[in-house]
Amino acid sequence: MSAASYAEIMAQRLGILQRSTGLNYASYARGTIAFDYRGLFEDTGYDLETVQKVQSTTAVGNTPLVELHNITALARTIAPAGKGARIFVKDEAANPSGSFKDRRASLSIHAAGQAGYPGVVAATSGNYGAAVASQAAKAGLRCIVVQEAFDSEGIAQPEIAEKTRACEAYGAEVIRLSVGPELFYVFLRVLKETGYFNASLYTPYSIQGIETLGYELAQQVRAATGNFPDMVIATHAGGGNLTGTARGLRKAGATGTEVVAASVDLGGLHMASNRDFNRKSFTTGHTGFSLPFTTWPDRADVPRNAARPLRYMDRFVTVSQGEVFYITEVLAALEGMERGPAGNTSLAAAFALAQTLERDKVVVVQETEYTGAGKHPIAQLNLARQMGIDIRRGDPAENVPGECIVIPVHPAQIAARPVDLDQVRRSYLRNALETLPENGLLSEDDREFLAEETRIPPEQLEAVIDELQ
Repeated sequence: MSAASYAEIMAQRLGILQRSTGLNYASYARGTIAFDYRGLFEDTGYDLETVQKVQSTTAVGNTPLVELHNITALARTIAPAGKGARIFVKDEAANPSGSFKDRRASLSIHAAGQAGYPGVVAATSGNYGAAVASQAAKAGLRCIVVQEAFDSEGIAQPEIAEKTRACEAYGAEVIRLSVGPELFYVFLRVLKETGYFNASLYTPYSIQGIETLGYELAQQVRAATGNFPDMVIATHAGGGNLTGTARGLRKAGATGTEVVAASVDLGGLHMASNRDFNRKSFTTGHTGFSLPFTTWPDRADVPRNAARPLRYMDRFVTVSQGEVFYITEVLAALEGMERGPAGNTSLAAAFALAQTLERDKVVVVQETEYTGAGKHPIAQLNLARQMGIDIRRGDPAENVPGECIVIPVHPAQIAARPVDLDQVRRSYLRNALETLPENGLLSEDDREFLAEETRIPPEQLEAVIDELQ
């Protein structure tokens, strides 16, 4: 690509993104930073009941809630006396393409069809590509998936290769790229040249599709136990999973449920680095995405991101790669459920956090995903060895992302390590203030928006802003 063509496309990005979503994002601007978050959702025209009807036509949703009796029993053997909450999992692998991403794809594809777009485009290396391809096939729409797939040596992560295979199996065209900044450029160029719909992970359609997950989960737990769940743990990457689930919980009336974000700790690895690309064993649900998207959600492929995780999370924890590999094997060996890595991130956190709660409490892991040859721990660990990463059994606290993966020798070694949400909120505010023009001032709309975004009381927010400025 030439520098001129890159500059030309990037200069048109806002127009391309607006045309490809059918949403006039500029109309939601309020002040310099603020935008009408509620209006963005209301104007789609989809309420929860309508979304459920749309999803029922393509066999999406109504997935089973499974109590993990054996894993709960294991947690209780190492928990303090009287501790060890019941652990449930929402088995989203039962969706058509094998993950909760079918929920967010279903409404996006429906919206594209209703608006008359001839096809859809998604930029993703994960399960979402397969979900979009699957739903597009059902709707008779053409589909293109743009993937960041391999490093400069042509080495592809087995998990991404598995998802390429799935996308192509559903009839999608897959454009595979090496790691680097060209992904967004190619994505924009494809949208412009095809006139297809932008099935972004971050449109309101995508988030509304996940609301049914939180709603179903709340209703199923209440039917099984008599109460709403005490804690729901969501694997956290870009924020849509947590945002949609939390919004669905609230619509079900589960306002007292604690919402916990869980990510794999990949601290020290840069997601856009060619060197680091294959030195991580997880392509999603890790801090390389979750921290940047929590501290500034609008680094997305839409003008304003409908996923705002900081509004909804009550707690944020991390687990290590080795702990997730360990709990993946535990799930298969004790519960007879072989599932992929992303959902098992929140399962590892749930195993640790359940030990801190009374036995009559309920903890729910809100999603699973299908597994396959490329997503299996053996495939990931083989690539890690190829990249020179030391893999050993021991204390997972010794894990160093990109250097060594330490797999626990005992379940008591699994821990959920807290992320300081106050620091995350400050980072968000710092990023927001940096978008102000020179000598620019915050409007009342801006201040109200920032208070809602960070959940900092207005009187405290003023003091933090003054300090940061």
